[in-house]
Amino acid sequence: MSQQEPPKIEFPCENYPVKVMGDAGEALHLLVNEVMARHVEGFHPGLVTARDSSKGRFQSLTVMITATGEDQLQAIFQDLKKNPIVRMVL
Repeated sequence: MSQQEPPKIEFPCENYPVKVMGDAGEALHLLVNEVMARHVEGFHPGLVTARDSSKGRFQSLTVMITATGEDQLQAIFQDLKKNPIVRMVL
């Protein structure tokens, strides 16, 4: 089997989705808004969409951003992952 390389992202990349899964509640929303405001120029909280898990214990927040580079994405992922209410970042 031959391995294919993942497609390269060309920056800036508009409508780049960042998905954050974590414990449901206001704290998750505040964290995502704070991190995005720090790393994404012109970020607006209205860019965040939320989906609840079937039992309501967890939430998935999706933010569509204009990604400016690999460094920006790594900084966003690191800031989100270091908080214990975040379970996964994609």
